[in-house]
Amino acid sequence: MAFPRPRHPVVDAGVLHRDDRRGDRAHPARLTTPAQELPLQIRTLVAFAFVIRAAVAGAEVVESGASGFVVREEATVSAPPAQAWAAFVDVASWWNPAHSYSSDAANLSLDAKAGGCFCEKLAGGGSVEHLRVVMVMPGKVLRMAGGLGPLQSSPVAGSMTVAFAAVPNGTKVSLTYGVGGFMPGGVDKMAGPVDGVLAEQIARYRLFVETGKPVAAGK
Repeated sequence: MAFPRPRHPVVDAGVLHRDDRRGDRAHPARLTTPAQELPLQIRTLVAFAFVIRAAVAGAEVVESGASGFVVREEATVSAPPAQAWAAFVDVASWWNPAHSYSSDAANLSLDAKAGGCFCEKLAGGGSVEHLRVVMVMPGKVLRMAGGLGPLQSSPVAGSMTVAFAAVPNGTKVSLTYGVGGFMPGGVDKMAGPVDGVLAEQIARYRLFVETGKPVAAGK
């Protein structure tokens, strides 16, 4: 993923963007940018989303409109539901650190209990709550609320449900993320980018479950 990085520091970094300007290394997302830069970044994010969606089966924008959208990512993993669940909540082991504030997945955690959070530790004692856990049914359903990345700084609400269902030879994992509210120009402009990034994360999760690593050998 190659995206332009603002030349000045900003407060709001997100989980939906990366910058490869210095080669293959991942750098933190910086999505709160001057107004004149935003349209280009949105266009770049959308273009990248189409690449990711083309490469990952089960990635889909289910519905999209000016006031909101719903995306769904699906994967079948070769593991029973209990193992698939345990791997999912071990988010630091498979989440792409490029989609974080700190660029270090070791700073991520998912406390799978009602009131817990998908959080990230920052330098200097800082922290970020990406999503808040609102429902936990181990091995079956995990539901979280909140806005990822640039959505966090807008008056929108988000709900993410991850369902685990036993199937022959494994588990079908379905992640559905719905967002509604207001953003200048419409919330729907973020549907493609969000879908693309979540599709990438689910692809990494599937590889982690089946191989112990979130990326293919040699990459």
